[in-house]
Amino acid sequence: MKRVGFVTLGCKVNIYESNALKNELIKRGYQVGEPTEDCDAFIINTCSVTNMADAKSRRMIHRLAKLNKDAVLCVMGCYSQTNPEALLLEGIDVLVGNGNKLDIIPMLEDSLFHKDIAKQINILDILQHREYEPLEVTSYDHTRAFVKIEDGCENFCTYCIIPYARGPVRSKPAADVIKEIKRIVSEGYLEVVLAGIHTGRYEDHGLHLSDLLERILKEIPGLKRLRLSSIEINEVDDKFIDLMKSSTILADHLHLPLQSGSDLILEKMERKYKSQFFYEKIEKIRKARPNISITTDVIVGFPYETEAEFKNTLEFIKKIKFSKLHVFPYSVRKGTKASTFPQISDAVKKDRTRILLDLSKTLEESYAKKFIHQNVDVILEKSTSLEEMMGHSSNYLEIYVPKDEIYLRKNVCVSIESYQDGKLRGRILEERS
Repeated sequence: MKRVGFVTLGCKVNIYESNALKNELIKRGYQVGEPTEDCDAFIINTCSVTNMADAKSRRMIHRLAKLNKDAVLCVMGCYSQTNPEALLLEGIDVLVGNGNKLDIIPMLEDSLFHKDIAKQINILDILQHREYEPLEVTSYDHTRAFVKIEDGCENFCTYCIIPYARGPVRSKPAADVIKEIKRIVSEGYLEVVLAGIHTGRYEDHGLHLSDLLERILKEIPGLKRLRLSSIEINEVDDKFIDLMKSSTILADHLHLPLQSGSDLILEKMERKYKSQFFYEKIEKIRKARPNISITTDVIVGFPYETEAEFKNTLEFIKKIKFSKLHVFPYSVRKGTKASTFPQISDAVKKDRTRILLDLSKTLEESYAKKFIHQNVDVILEKSTSLEEMMGHSSNYLEIYVPKDEIYLRKNVCVSIESYQDGKLRGRILEERS
C-alpha cells in the first residue's frame, strides 16, 4: 500500500479541501498520514495570506524535499497560485494552484508510477476562473463537521492577497449543500459549520446566504446546531437577523471581522463599511439575540494608524463589547496596495498588539462570567483529562464538566457553576433530545 504524507497550512477552507483529498486517496487504496521518511509521496496544501505564510510554505517544501528525495513531492494551494518562484523550487514534482485541486491526485499517480515523467504544472488563471470545484469531505475527525459552501473573494482590501490567490466568488449549488449536510446529520454529527473564503457572498441562481440558511433549517430537522465560520458585517441582512430571532439551531455566535474602529483606517483598507454602520448592525443583531457572542478580527499597526486612530479603535471595541478579539499586527504583503504605503515600526505594532490582547482577555472574562449560575446546552467533544470533558456551547464558550463518557459527543444541558483560570465549569443536568 502506497503511503502519502499530508501537510495543511492556513485556513479552515484549506483544511476542508485537504480532508476531501485525503478521503479520495483512501478510497483509492492509499494510506494517508503525517509525513515520514517512508512515505512514497507528500502533498503540501500551502498558505499565502502573509509574507510569513509564504516563508512557512517554502520551508515546508524544502523540509519534505530533504526528508525523502525519492518520494513524489506535490505542492498546491495559495502559495503555488501567487508565487511564480514556486515554479523554480527544487524537488517539486507536481505543482497545482487553486480551483483545480482534485487534479493533484491523477498527477500524483502519474509521477508515482512513471518515475521518468517531467515536473507537472497545472496553475489556472484564477482571476478568470468561475467554476466551483466539487470537493466534498466524507469523514470527519471531530464532533463538528465543516462544509465548504463558497470559494473566492472580490473585496480586494488593500492589505490582502487572497482575491489573487482564490479568484472570484463561486458557490456550491444549494442542492449539493443540503445533500452533504443531510448525510452528515444521518451519520450522527450534531453541529455543522459553514465555511468559505467570503461566505457572506454565497449565491446560487439568486439564492443568497440567508436563503440557504432558511432551506437548511427547514429541510434538515435532525440538525442540532448550525454555525458560520465568519461573515462580513454588511452581509448580515434583515432576513439573516430574523432567522436568528426565530431559530435556536443557528449558533448564538457570529465572527464579524472589524479590522479597525477608525473610519480613516477603514477607508485606507478599502473596507466596505464605516464604524457607525458596524455599530448599528450589531445593535440590530443584539435585539434579536441579547446574549450572542460576537468575536472579531483586528489589524494593528496598519499604515496611517496614528496614536489617535489606534485610540479610536480601542474605544470602539470597548463600545461594541466583543466577547473575544483575534489580533493581528499588520504584516506587509507583497503584491498588495498597502505594501506601498508608509509603514509603522514593529515596536509600535508590538505595543498596540499587547494592549489589544490585554483588552481581549478582559472582554472574554466579562462575557464568560455572565453565564455563571445559568443553564446552557453543550455538545461535549472530548475528554481533556482523567477527570474532565470539554465541549462548546452555542455561543462558542468552552465548558468543562466532570467526566462521564456516556455523554461524550452528546448534546447536554449544563449548569454553569464557576469560572476559574479562564475556564467555565459546571455539571450535567440532562441529555437534550
